[in-house]
Amino acid sequence: MSMTIGQWIRAGLEDVPKKNTIPVLDGVRAFACLIVIWFHIYRIPRDLQIWPTQPAVHKVLNSFLFFGRYGVTLFFVLSGFLLFLPFVKALLFEQSWPSIRQFYLKRVFRIMPAYYLSLILIVLIFQRQYLQPEHWKELGLFFIFFMDSTQATFKQLNAPYWTLAIEWQYYMLLPLLVLGMRLVVWRARQNYRLFVTIACVLAIIGWGIFTRYYGAYFLERHPTESLLVPRPVLDVILFFTYGISGKYLEDFGVGMLLALCFVYARHPSISPRIRQVLQKLSPWLWGVGLFCLLIMVLWSYNQSYPNTWPLFSQPWLFQYSYLISELCISFSFGLCVLALLFGPMQLKRPFEWFPLRGLGLISYSLYMWHLPLLLICMQRGQSWMEGWSPEQAYGVYWLWVLVVVIPFCFLFYRWVEKPGMKLGERFKRPRSEAALVASDNKASLVEQGRRREFPELERSTRSWAD
Repeated sequence: MSMTIGQWIRAGLEDVPKKNTIPVLDGVRAFACLIVIWFHIYRIPRDLQIWPTQPAVHKVLNSFLFFGRYGVTLFFVLSGFLLFLPFVKALLFEQSWPSIRQFYLKRVFRIMPAYYLSLILIVLIFQRQYLQPEHWKELGLFFIFFMDSTQATFKQLNAPYWTLAIEWQYYMLLPLLVLGMRLVVWRARQNYRLFVTIACVLAIIGWGIFTRYYGAYFLERHPTESLLVPRPVLDVILFFTYGISGKYLEDFGVGMLLALCFVYARHPSISPRIRQVLQKLSPWLWGVGLFCLLIMVLWSYNQSYPNTWPLFSQPWLFQYSYLISELCISFSFGLCVLALLFGPMQLKRPFEWFPLRGLGLISYSLYMWHLPLLLICMQRGQSWMEGWSPEQAYGVYWLWVLVVVIPFCFLFYRWVEKPGMKLGERFKRPRSEAALVASDNKASLVEQGRRREFPELERSTRSWAD
């Protein structure tokens, strides 16, 4: 019976090695989703005042649980890596350019069906106030993926949705960014294209930091000031370029740098010594990445609970944290991902473990649905868990995740996400299939004409076949 269930789960996940996939990143994606869940299990009960916040108790544990919020940073790094990957070969080695039409079709059918269905169901079941006319404007921003741009929708309705807006806007922008990069990169000599491309990606990272600075300056510190344009015009510019917490281009940019390194080092024309060096360095990259993450764990917690860690209570750290902390965290994650990409099997094996990879495959559904389902357990169970310690309640919440949330998200993946992806494949096929049929018809007509013109050829062909 267990084998039957296991086979059914594997069939539902389609856990079959496919061309151009990187299995270890499925495990990394699962890890990113799990740490977001552990942050919500840690933080939401305190926001709901199920029990009071006690930052001074278990400082190390609280710091690590609080750091789970940066799972979204790891998601952004992975998106920058995976989506930029098919464009890198074309940029560096002038190979065939990826189809922009197929890129957008794949993103639309991968994201929209599951997102819109989850949005509609969450509104109808949990957030019916959005059906009232006074909330239609906010609801409309959720439908067009701009729920990250105003306080009225930021982390509202379903808190994780704001990151989907960031992701979607990056998806829409990336092909245009890469076309602009091509105009610059292809003008350079072959030997310099890697460096020119790196410069372009660094410019994207720089733009992300710049928009974070001026967005925080005008929205949070000087909400009535303006620069060069009237304030209403500036508000529109900020709506699209900054939103409420920035567009996180520095995170995507780190992922793009990883893609450059990965494709360049693995290309047949590049000396294998580069790959060997990266393989030898991978344990060091892993160690440095984890050490940097430890520093960011303590620093980020100290920003929210000052003086918890006196080492990070310097005034300049507080002053510039909003500007550079996101880049530091994405860089730390990037070092770890780079180590996994080129590291030994012992390092990769935990992330390629099937249960973890399975969670990575359903991570999109798990990311969208875990919080509404957790809130059911937290709100309904508050009365009968009264007097329990936080540790006992945490255990119950994780049991709920294992028994209810993950199975529900697996079914949602199988019944909603997979059909959406298959529908996208159908939309990508007609043009290629039509071209193939037209080519076959043309070849058939040419062959018929040739045989009418050279009947002896047809006789000789028939005699050979006989």
